This record gives sequence, structure tokens and C-alpha cells, in this order.
Amino acid sequence: MKMRTRIHTSALAWAAVLYFAVLPLTGCRGTVSKASSAEAEGMINTASQAKDFERLDALADSLGMAGKLSKGESCYWQGYANYQMGRRELAEYYWQEAIRVTEKSTDPNDLAYYAKSGSYLASQLCRYGEYASALHMSLPIIGRLEKVQCDTTSDYTNLLIFAGCCQTYFDKEDPAAAEKLDRAYQMHMDNIQKKASKAAYRDAVAGIINIAYVWVYAEGYEKGLFWTERLGDLVKEYRQKYPDDTNYIDKQWARYKVFQAISLEGLGRHAEAEDSYREYQRTRFSKTTEGLTNASDYLTVAKRWDEAVASYRTIMEYLQNELNIYSLDNIQRYLLKKYRAYQMLGQRDSINHTARQICDVLDSAIINNKHLDASELHSIHVRDMEIVEAEAKSARQRQIYTAVLVLFLIVAFSIYSIYRRRAEQKLRKAHEALKEAYDQLEETTTIKERMESELRIARDIQMSMVPCLFPVYPGLDMYASMRPAREVGGDLYGYLLAGNKLYFALGDVSGKGVPASLFMAQATRLFQTLAKQGMMPAEICTRINDALSGEDNQGNMFVTMFLGLVDLETGHLWFCNAGHNPPVLGGGEHGGDFIDMLPNFPIGIMPGLEFQGEEIENIKGRPLFVYTDGLNEAENPAHEQFGDDRLLHFLRNCKLESARQVIETITEDVEKHRNGAEPNDDLTMMCLNIK
Repeated sequence: MKMRTRIHTSALAWAAVLYFAVLPLTGCRGTVSKASSAEAEGMINTASQAKDFERLDALADSLGMAGKLSKGESCYWQGYANYQMGRRELAEYYWQEAIRVTEKSTDPNDLAYYAKSGSYLASQLCRYGEYASALHMSLPIIGRLEKVQCDTTSDYTNLLIFAGCCQTYFDKEDPAAAEKLDRAYQMHMDNIQKKASKAAYRDAVAGIINIAYVWVYAEGYEKGLFWTERLGDLVKEYRQKYPDDTNYIDKQWARYKVFQAISLEGLGRHAEAEDSYREYQRTRFSKTTEGLTNASDYLTVAKRWDEAVASYRTIMEYLQNELNIYSLDNIQRYLLKKYRAYQMLGQRDSINHTARQICDVLDSAIINNKHLDASELHSIHVRDMEIVEAEAKSARQRQIYTAVLVLFLIVAFSIYSIYRRRAEQKLRKAHEALKEAYDQLEETTTIKERMESELRIARDIQMSMVPCLFPVYPGLDMYASMRPAREVGGDLYGYLLAGNKLYFALGDVSGKGVPASLFMAQATRLFQTLAKQGMMPAEICTRINDALSGEDNQGNMFVTMFLGLVDLETGHLWFCNAGHNPPVLGGGEHGGDFIDMLPNFPIGIMPGLEFQGEEIENIKGRPLFVYTDGLNEAENPAHEQFGDDRLLHFLRNCKLESARQVIETITEDVEKHRNGAEPNDDLTMMCLNIK
């Protein structure tokens, strides 16, 4: 790579020296480029409209390599083609590449494909529930487009919607999310006022469907109904202006009615919900596979399990041929929902039959998914190698052209000869260095062993940073443990006893290994420092977030954390949950339940957040169990997770002899569940009980 860089730099130097010699040869290049670009875009549009996505992928690649499409445009279309063919990894790879090569450009064409690629990538990430990644990716693009005043396009509006929806997912009351969604809606309305075209209406409908969908399926039914009614108003306007577009109107009207039915049912307005659902059933769209799936969602909310089961049965009949080879997505969308519906009906035979069906296809679906991922990663690797080879070929061609021109200039020829000899000497040295590297292969084993030893030392240092002794106070029983998945990990816990007040915290840093452990050390130090100042948990989270987020967080790392303060005399608990798994509080009607609480954002996502705290009047005699997702997401060799239900069942039925006994017993249960599988994440737990 360094050699290619030096050749490229040399070619630029020769171009400067020989500018006047080659100028007559390049005078018509701009005209040819524009004509070629127009022809290339015509070929791309033809393939896209014909839905020939294999050809679209090949065209975008070859035209980009030939220089007839810009790098960003070529990568965008390759991402779009692979997205349409269901190749998720490849689609994300090309859109990320398009963003990378255009993010510093001010060319209008580059900025257009910068926004398009960001919009499609955000949509893809949201579809698979990767909301934190979508938010991290979309916010810088939004800021960049606003900075260069390229913030009036539909793609910019879509990015606003996706960012707002992601923020809503983490905090339904986030004013920044509401502002983004309202601004996007107003931009769509302004666009319709300027040009009431089909495209303007359809862009607006697509955007508002995304907003309504997030609220409805996040069970924010009041806001969901509000956005659904906005969707209905748009569809009505479209129907008045374009009454002949019957298929599109039927589909969007059906979506409006089913979202309306789900929202009304969720708000307890059963009669109105039933009216909306009956109107939905009169649409043609309701008879399609997607329509039946939406109907099943309503029937599930309405707890009409017989009809939900019948709907899923019809879907399975429609998709009989398609589902011969199950994907994980199909298992989740259809089989699991069908299984839950049978559970609610209590039909044991049907429950067992569906469970066996899931077990029969799950292994093949996982293997098929791994094969698809491997195939796409191989394609990405091949693509990278092709790019490297093309760059090398281009560098060699530039070198040849330079050599031909140098033949006509004596001075240039002399300079070129010197450069050539130096390049050969460097190449010879590089070859000798490579040979020496092979000769020293045995030393690599020693270096590896030394690195492993250093990592073990780093693990010992990290483990010394978390307490192994726990506070002694009358009536208090407290214990915690941490088991990193690798030599060093990113989980943390800590406490501070100040009089009769006990501060405690448990967290999980994104990622694993050394970077996560360093981030963990910062978070632990900040917790101890701020707790000593007597702050409330929400304020401590706010201060830690301000310290760990922003420009200094170059690795885009974040930490989920549960932070509590308990009065050991009264049992009063103040706490703040920063995007962490809900703890389990013992006692109550069921003998223990997950705490229902505000999620807040994880710490480090973005600066300036105000975290919200909550409190529980008295937890005396009610054991509190806090943990990281290395517990409930622990997997066995079949990739089956330990799960929330198993965790809750264990804690409800565990005989509480001591906090230490609870943690050691559940650790043994997790090891039995793993059945020899390697840990997939750090495992940290804390239990405290005020008797």
C-alpha cells in the first residue's frame, strides 16, 4: 500500500512538470465525461426500473470502475441492488463506502448520494432493531447536510425521521425526537404545497408511516393514533387528487385503518377499534401476506387469539413454497407469533406441534444465515481486492504514460531514471525485509505468549479495580461478581457507603477487550468521585455522560448503567437506569418481578442529556438483583439464550440464604445452560438485601 501511495505521489509530481506538454491531449476530456455520465445514468435507470438487480449491481460496478459514474454513485447503486436482493451485509458495506467517499465533498452530486446512502442505511439498521447504530450514523450526516445547506431534500427529511424514531425508541418523552419528527412532517407538507405531485405525496406518506409504525408498535398508542390520523388525512387528499391510482390508495388506506385499529384497541376504545378493523378487512391489501400479518398484530393486541391463530395459519398456507427454507426472520415473524397465540389459547397439542416445527427448522435457519453472512463477507473481500488491483493497475498505467512523455524530454528522462532506480532499491529492500520476516516466524510464538501474559496481568489489574469486599452494616447483605468473556472486559460494578447511605452501580460498556476495559475504568472512577459529593443517581449519570460523550469519545463507545442510592435505615431507594437491563426486585404478588422504569439513553451516546431518576418507597426484605446482559443472553451450543423468563423463574424459586449464595447458584445454572459453549459476553451480577 505504501508503494502504491509513493507511485501515485510521483505521478502527480510528473503531471505538474509536464503540464504544458500534455495540456493539448486533454482538452476534450470534460465533454466526453459528461456524455459518458449521462449514458451511464440512463443504463442504471433502465436496469432499476426493470427490477433486474443482478444487472444493476454489475452495471454500477463496471461503470464505476470505468469512471463513468462517481465513486459515491457507484457504491450507492450497488448497495441498492444488493438490498433488493436481500443481501444485507453487502448492502450495508456499499452504503457505508458511499458515505465514506462523499462525506467531505461539496459536489452537489456527491452530496445527493451521501444523503441517499445515509437514508437507506438508517432504514436498514432500524429494520433490524439496531437503533443505537442508526442514531450514531444518521446524526453526523444530518449535521453535515445542514452545514452545507443541503437540508431540503426528501433523503434529508427521511434521515430526520429515522433519527427521531431512534431517539423515541430510547425515550418516548425526548423533546429533541419530537422536534425532529414535527420538522420532518412540516417539510413534507411544505413540499406538497410547492408541488402537489404524486412523488411529493408518496414521500410524505412513506415518512409518516415510519413514524406511526414506531409509536404503534412501541405501544405509545396515544401518539400512534395522532400520527395515524395525519397519515389518514394525507391518503384522503391523495385519493381526491389521483383517484385512478387504486392499488396504491388501497394499500395506504389499509395501513391507515389497521394502525388506527391497533391504537384504538391499545387505548381501550374497543368499539371504535372494531369499526376500523372491519373497514381494513374490506381492502384488497388485507388479503395479502403483509396484510394478514398486520391483521394478526391487531388481533393479538385485541387478545382475539382464535382469529390470530387462523390468520397465521392462512399466512403459512400462502407462504408454503417460500418457507421450505426458513430464515430467522420468517421464524420470528410467523412461527413464534403463531406459537404465542396457541399459548394464550391453551391448546396444548397445537403448542407442542408448533414448538416441534420451530425446533426442526431453527438449526437449518441458523446455518443458512451463517452461510449467507459468509458468502456476503467473501463478496466484500473480493470487492476490496478488486479495488486494490484496479488502483494498482491505474498506478501502473500512469507510470507508463509518464515514461512515454519522459522519452521526449531529456531532463525529465534523467529525473525519471533516478526515481526508477530508487524505486527498485526500495522494492529490493522491501523484498529482503519480507524474507527476514518469514525467517523470524518462530519469534512470533514468543511474542504471542508475551502478549497473552500481559493480557493476564491487565486482567488482574482490572479485577483489582472492582471491590472483592462488601460493606458491613447491620441488616445489610450484599455481594457482587464479574467474569469477563475475554482476558479483560467492559463490565463494571462498585459501591460507596457514606453513613447510613449506600451508593451502588453496575454497568456494561459497548464492545469487549482492552478498549472497553479502559472506558470501564473511566466510568468507575467518575462514579466514585461523584458519589462522594452526595449527588442523586440521576445527576451522577448526567455528569458521567457529559464527561464521556462528545468529541473526546472518538471510539463512539457507550455504557449502560443502573445506579442506585438506598437509605439503609428506611429502605428508601433512589435510582436512575441509563439504558440498562431492568433489575429484579423480590417480593410482591409473584415473588419477584422486573422493575418497570424509564430507560433513559445509554451514557456516552450524546452530550447534554438530562437523565431522569425514580424512587421506590421501601425495599426492606425485598432482595434486589442487578445484572448485565451477559446473563440473560448467555448462549448454549445451539445459540439458545438463557432468557428473561428463565432468570425470573430462577429468582422467584431460589431459597435466599445469602446474596453470595444467590449469585454463585445462578452462575452454576448459567454454566449448565452454556454446556461448554464459549462465553459470548461479560457476566456481572449484584445482589443486595436489607433484612
